[in-house]
Amino acid sequence: MAEKNTLPLALIESLHGLPGFDEAAFRVVHVSGDQITSMRINPAKPARIPDEATGIPWTDHGHYLHTRPSFTFDPLFHAGCYYVQEASSMFLEQAFRAAVDLTKPLKVLDLCAAPGGKSTHIQSLLSSDSLLVSNEVIRSRAAVLKDNIIKWGCSNVVVTNNDPEHFSRLENYFDVIVVDAPCSGSGLFRRDNSAIEEWSVNNVQLCAQRQQRILMDVWPALKENGVLIYSTCSYSKEEDEDILDWISGSLPSAVPVSIADAATISQWKIIETASASGHTGYRFWPDKIKGEGFFLACIRKEEGDEWVDRKSKQRPELITKKEWPLIASWVNMEGLTCIKQQQTVYAWPEKLAADMSWLRENLRMVYSGTLLGELMRDKLVPNHALAMSPLLASGVSASALNYEQSIAYLQRKELSLPGSSKGWQTVQYEGFPLGWVNVLPNRVNNYYPKELRILKEKE
Repeated sequence: MAEKNTLPLALIESLHGLPGFDEAAFRVVHVSGDQITSMRINPAKPARIPDEATGIPWTDHGHYLHTRPSFTFDPLFHAGCYYVQEASSMFLEQAFRAAVDLTKPLKVLDLCAAPGGKSTHIQSLLSSDSLLVSNEVIRSRAAVLKDNIIKWGCSNVVVTNNDPEHFSRLENYFDVIVVDAPCSGSGLFRRDNSAIEEWSVNNVQLCAQRQQRILMDVWPALKENGVLIYSTCSYSKEEDEDILDWISGSLPSAVPVSIADAATISQWKIIETASASGHTGYRFWPDKIKGEGFFLACIRKEEGDEWVDRKSKQRPELITKKEWPLIASWVNMEGLTCIKQQQTVYAWPEKLAADMSWLRENLRMVYSGTLLGELMRDKLVPNHALAMSPLLASGVSASALNYEQSIAYLQRKELSLPGSSKGWQTVQYEGFPLGWVNVLPNRVNNYYPKELRILKEKE
């Protein structure tokens, strides 16, 4: 087994000659013990920012933290007020700002999306009438992705569990496709010793072949003038610049897109690189920037066919006139289409309902819009997703919890709420909902989801 932070010699040798590589500095940063902690604020839930936080220059809502707190025991983390994310990967924001008009409605695919860092970031950048398809091929990871999308509190996202090849049937559909490709993981060496143990030259080659297959599968789903954003957490040229050359030779009408001007990139200490075919890429070296190893490039598809709207063969079941008031007492219904799957009710943005219905027929959909709850005996039993969503009606009762009460709630322990009104209500910490309780005459039922509860005790 490799000793901690013993870098593979074959990797070091392969990096010589790459733009920005400094072997001595690279080795030093990997034995320094430095750990970078960063977070990205949810602009839809603008909670307080820690006093010691400093801004990440390539993103509006990202911050470095000087020390790593216990996120598990921060109620604002569970409320979806921020996402703990690696700083380098937030450079994705610059690609979107440079390549597309974020004021317009866009259809975006995040192909390799779990656990949800890039998807929540993308969702915050898009207009409310844009659609994000957030996909993960591994089913267990798709469940984690769904939970993080729910926590973020948004209705314009569809979570799917599909292989990349399935998206070829959505020809010319997406304005943007993000492929944060599975890779050999060398960019994670500083924070994950197991990544060092698993690295090999053979694995780099296997990953490069898999990346090519993935890109070949999804390219047809990108529309004319659509944008592909490709990224890895690998330093290897075979997974980075060489993939750009493969794109140039294998995918029709692929042209490079520059993301930021050279002066800004230089100021941020990001290294701009070019493949043999002239495609621009951006390398993040941890001895130069405050973050982990990362590579990103942006490609435009110059030619393709126009998307032709396709209607669903089977229209979704809508709620009835009788059921409408049962839901309207809980939900701000403006601009929504409410559909039923048996007695389960989802809210879809009205402008995106046709797309969501069509996608449901063509993909393995795990989650869509906002899950409002279950209709039972002429009542809506609200779901956790509704509590996390801005769709929640202003008239729904709420109880404010202090810190100790919030942690007890998140551990799914019993609560005492003297003076609270009876019935269903949200519980909130610093004004942000954590979930539901049902206050009965002699007890308070805690409805925080079992699978999300904090399992350990605070020391």
